[in-house]
Amino acid sequence: MAIVVRRAVPKDLPVMLDIYNDEVLHGSATFDVTPKTLEERQVWFGAHTWPARPLLVATDGNCVLGYASLSDYKPKEAYAGTAEISVYVARDARGRRIGRQLVEALIEHAKREPSLHVLVSIVCAENAASLALHRKLGFREVGTLHAVGQKFGRYLDTHIWELVLEAPEV
Repeated sequence: MAIVVRRAVPKDLPVMLDIYNDEVLHGSATFDVTPKTLEERQVWFGAHTWPARPLLVATDGNCVLGYASLSDYKPKEAYAGTAEISVYVARDARGRRIGRQLVEALIEHAKREPSLHVLVSIVCAENAASLALHRKLGFREVGTLHAVGQKFGRYLDTHIWELVLEAPEV
């Protein structure tokens, strides 16, 4: 069955929560260490206001297989044109190019959104698939933060990636 990427709706949230909490407990795509509650994720969901901060899901027609979002990069006003990408794919749906489809859809959406100028992604150094995806989609690696997160009894590095959506004005 074909994968469909669409705007997330509130009824998608329980599956999105399951996907996220699985990564909290078993992966390093997030540096959260305590699973989130549905109430916490409802607040998070509400912060993703269309069109500048979209929240997308990938489905096979029946089931949410993954999701991606653009979130505020930093709360200071000067960062308003910068958004941070996050993408999560259900463990049993990985390897089907779902993450790529979600990130490509976010990039295309962001290119049409006049309030956005730069996309940023912070990726754990262990996440080889995500690092390769960002490289393939034209992101540029701009830095490494060493040992900034502690998870599973060890310190982890992150890589910072950026995608400038348009040439900066001079």
